Amino acid sequence: MLLLPLLAAGSWSLQQWLGTEDFRIRAETAVGTALGAKVTIESLEVAVWPLPGLVLEGIQIQTRPALTLQRVELRPAWRSLLLGRLELATVLVRGALLPQAGIDALLALLEKRRLSAPPAQQRELEGSRRFQYIPRRTVLDKVTWVSTKGASSVLEASAELDGQGLPEEVSVKVLKGQLQGASADLKRQGNDWTLVMAVGGGSVKGTVQLQPAAQAGAAFSLKGQLQTRAVEVAALSGASQAVLSGRLDGDTTLSLRATSVGALDQALQTQSKFTVRHAVLHGIDLAKAVKTLGLSRGGETPLDVFGGQLTSQGRTLHLSNLAASSGVLSASGNVMVAPSRALSGRIDVNLAAAALGGAVGVPLVLGGTLDAPELTLTRAAMIGAAIGTAVMPGVGTGAGVSIGDKIGSGLKKLFK
Repeated sequence: MLLLPLLAAGSWSLQQWLGTEDFRIRAETAVGTALGAKVTIESLEVAVWPLPGLVLEGIQIQTRPALTLQRVELRPAWRSLLLGRLELATVLVRGALLPQAGIDALLALLEKRRLSAPPAQQRELEGSRRFQYIPRRTVLDKVTWVSTKGASSVLEASAELDGQGLPEEVSVKVLKGQLQGASADLKRQGNDWTLVMAVGGGSVKGTVQLQPAAQAGAAFSLKGQLQTRAVEVAALSGASQAVLSGRLDGDTTLSLRATSVGALDQALQTQSKFTVRHAVLHGIDLAKAVKTLGLSRGGETPLDVFGGQLTSQGRTLHLSNLAASSGVLSASGNVMVAPSRALSGRIDVNLAAAALGGAVGVPLVLGGTLDAPELTLTRAAMIGAAIGTAVMPGVGTGAGVSIGDKIGSGLKKLFK
């Protein structure tokens, strides 16, 4: 009977201490020192229900841009606490705004702090205590993540980690934003993790294998195999208007080797073989581009078949062995997409003779960006078109384009 009054009295006394201005400032300093960035906290209090813990409200980590968290609940592992060790059992984050640029800046600060620490402290961080403050369970409730391009998504997620900080179970659901309605579940089975994702009306399934770093600061590696089935391509695009729509089927292998989480976006490599059913290219009318010898802009191209191979290195994409066809039109080519979304490459487009008065095909150079692609004739093809028009107006134009491009390619090889 005395236990409840004692707990109430203890909680009240602790709350009075935590609520002081002195303690709040000390907490800001301690957290800021640990993260390597200035931190402000509006208030701290003790929560008793459903489990005792510490509640922080109005947190701002002053990276550029800042990370803001409306409410964070920290619940310790009480068994460890009774043995004199502070370990976190659960961290609950509600109503946070987390720009990816701010996350990247924070990760860079943490890595800088680790490298600048004295040798004794580095050994402590690299030893068994490096997982001490990593929560066994993390829950995100209505957290807004903002991509480096400014697109925002509202998420809810949970993660269960083992004693080595590796994920046992992870689940994510997108409540609002680009991939609204998408969900993903990751579960550990031995040394493998199975991934099941629902997105764009289709699914992505596969397995991922993680090889942890042998020691702190060393590289860790990741490899996996994924199968994508019936995913609407337009749902994956972060642009206001999709470049490509249609149902995507693909098989992907992925791998990476990195020494820090901050390097993941640059280290990830993928190789995919894909096909898109009922595809439509938006922003480019290939048939019109051929008929106007590359002068046409805009439009769209419906395709019966579209497929090829996609290779990625970080945020650079290379599409090769592209093949597309629809009615009287067929096309092939290779395309590079830079991290800036700039396009480069070449597309060879062929129309049936009746559609272009006997032309066998037109080579087009791809430029512009994903949001505003541009197609123009190669320089050699333009010269051939001019000669063909002069010799045989109409029919000679298309033939001259093809011949001029072949001559240009031959000269390039001759002077290499």
